[in-house]
Amino acid sequence: MDPSPEREPLRYIAIEGAIGAGKTALAHLIASRLGARMVLEEHEQNPFLERFYQDRKRWSFQTQLSFLAARFRQQSFVLERDLFHDVVVSDYFFERDWIFAHLNLEKDELRLYESLFQLMEGSVPVPDLVIYLQCPVERLQEYISKRGRAFEGESDSDYLRALAEAYDYFFFRYTRSPVLIVNVSRFDFAANSTSLDELLRVVKTTKYPGVTYFRGQP
Repeated sequence: MDPSPEREPLRYIAIEGAIGAGKTALAHLIASRLGARMVLEEHEQNPFLERFYQDRKRWSFQTQLSFLAARFRQQSFVLERDLFHDVVVSDYFFERDWIFAHLNLEKDELRLYESLFQLMEGSVPVPDLVIYLQCPVERLQEYISKRGRAFEGESDSDYLRALAEAYDYFFFRYTRSPVLIVNVSRFDFAANSTSLDELLRVVKTTKYPGVTYFRGQP
């Protein structure tokens, strides 16, 4: 039997999870350790976002299309050559948009959205690894409250629960990249360098498509 082929070096790591899961904080930690370039979601630039939290039904479509255009533009250039960084760490990936669209849009809006998404999807890079941050709804609400974005404070528990379930549904079927699932309620990577070291070891050795669970010591 031929030996298993060596995996290509990691170039693009995406970190995903529901609102408040700690994507950006972990992206900073990993990027710092790996000497990587960071790509951060530009959610503050969405002119509809605050109105979406006030009235989701009325503003979902505008909010989603604004995010779709911004994420496509940003992700299209993720792997541009960089003389100073070999690795890119992003606090989201392009398919994030699909998850939110299927949660928030009505049938006709969703059909139009999907036609646009499919046109764009083939032009954005696929991550070498996706780190999916699972987190209980109660902890999500706690994290959202701590970071103090006023409009996010209107995220009710039913919406967060539906979002968390949508993420689980998506990632248990996602096959384009290896997925490393981390239950962030068990770990404080900023405070515990040993846990972060162990996570980075798993990140560097996760080789094949499929789901791996991070089982490090808290």
